[in-house]
Amino acid sequence: MTRTLALLLACCLPLAACTQSSTPPAASAQAAADPAQLALDAWLEAFNSGERAQLEVFRDRWKPGMDVDELLELHAETGGFRLVRREPSEPGTAYALLQELESDTVVRDEKIDRLAQAVKTGEPARFGIRPIDPPEDLRVPRMTATDAIDALVAKADEQAAKDAFSGVLLVANGDEVLLQRAWGLADRAAGTPVTPDTKFRLGSMNKMFTAVATLQLVEAGKLALDGTVGQYLPDYPNAEVAQVTIRQLLTHTGGTGDFFGPEFDERRLSLKTHDDYVRLFGERAPTHPPGTEPRYSNYGFLLLGKIIEQVSGKSYYDYIDAHVFSPAGMRDSGSSPEEVAVPGRAVAYMRQDGAWTDAADTLPYRGTAAGGGYSTAGDLLKFARALLEGKLLSPELLAEATRNQTPWYGYGFMTREQEGVRMFGHAGGAPGMNGDLRIYPDLGVVVVGLANVDPPAADRLVGYYLLRMPM
Repeated sequence: MTRTLALLLACCLPLAACTQSSTPPAASAQAAADPAQLALDAWLEAFNSGERAQLEVFRDRWKPGMDVDELLELHAETGGFRLVRREPSEPGTAYALLQELESDTVVRDEKIDRLAQAVKTGEPARFGIRPIDPPEDLRVPRMTATDAIDALVAKADEQAAKDAFSGVLLVANGDEVLLQRAWGLADRAAGTPVTPDTKFRLGSMNKMFTAVATLQLVEAGKLALDGTVGQYLPDYPNAEVAQVTIRQLLTHTGGTGDFFGPEFDERRLSLKTHDDYVRLFGERAPTHPPGTEPRYSNYGFLLLGKIIEQVSGKSYYDYIDAHVFSPAGMRDSGSSPEEVAVPGRAVAYMRQDGAWTDAADTLPYRGTAAGGGYSTAGDLLKFARALLEGKLLSPELLAEATRNQTPWYGYGFMTREQEGVRMFGHAGGAPGMNGDLRIYPDLGVVVVGLANVDPPAADRLVGYYLLRMPM
């Protein structure tokens, strides 16, 4: 999904609700006159405090049913939001334009979605957050290539000095690498620094490799975009999911849901193959009617991995090695199990109680087609160039895969137009890992950010550069 400069916060509240609680301090005469404005101001004040007690007071007063822990996590990532201005609204509804304090971009869309789900359904107050393109008066001026790189380095220096970033940034234009630099520590216990060649866990960035493999098999006539799960996995347990198409899996419109949660947490080290995941989750019905709407689905991409295995006769990992990594020249990428000591792979660190802690106890046994594995910034540049040079997919199929099949996604690629310029790639994030790859095919520009700490450490810096780079 896309990253933006600002977001619109909407609060809807029945006028009668003002009698259900004491009145929080009003930030303006308008807020004092309208309970929806009161609720919005109270939420912003509580959120920006970063204090559990204040957030709990807000939750109890306005009853939005929100998750305080998730809001505290979001605050740690963003530093809070600045109120840019209030937007016109009808009585009982409040709109405000907000900007993240820690940068000029908002949090990653996954976080926005989580926050929206946490607060939009409560009574008497209903909250919703949606990302928007920045208004013209809030756009960051474009810079020269040299100045944009200098600004990015300065921002990364600042984040690293605050221990908010540990990783690698790479910017290339055509054959020229404009920036490839490392910050922070790959292993804090050993004092091992990150280098430009450090291997980082990729999270959902791996979905790009899965999509390429799937589309290669489509080009080879072994898969059809409108073929179904049941066609390629005849014994699939759930009849409804068996009717989901390859196209729907690639676009997150299959209703196949997620697999992360208590069941995964209890069994993560015993889930060693794609078959193991299907045995555990294959009986589940769709989360919503397939084909009706896009909802990000890790399980859908795991099914693509199983289908790749079934159709190719190879393990998912062997297929990716032979048909993606090898032709792209990616010699520092792989999907070895976590128990294997991979030379040069950074330790994953997650924020816990205000300190960075080894995230090993949260990691799966091994990455899957939905996400995982590892790579370097240099290898991801090779992947991007191999795509653009037609080494992995035909130009025609790549064009189809990287145009909007949904408002924010193609076939395994996040897609967007920025000021009329096409961009595609994928981000990934989980405890102890964060990465982002952005490709501008018409400009020949490739931007990579990788980190061995929590999101949005790399996302934030990639977004910072994207707003300033010459277009």
